[in-house]
Amino acid sequence: MRKYVTISVLREVKELLEKEKKNRDWSEFLLELYREAKLYRAKSAFEELRRLLNEEELENIIKSSEEFRRRFKFR
Repeated sequence: MRKYVTISVLREVKELLEKEKKNRDWSEFLLELYREAKLYRAKSAFEELRRLLNEEELENIIKSSEEFRRRFKFR
């Protein structure tokens, strides 16, 4: 059996979110918001790295990451 909880928010916040939620249930809607926010933060962080690093530094990071993935093994 699934357990549900109540989250207290300002009435104005709930009304605003209900307009965006449309016919989805709250769990589905909030998970979508969470995933979108997480993706946005990851993309923003990547863009910030692109702004701070030059092309050679980015290539070195990519190569290092690929090598790590090839060599990484659980013991």
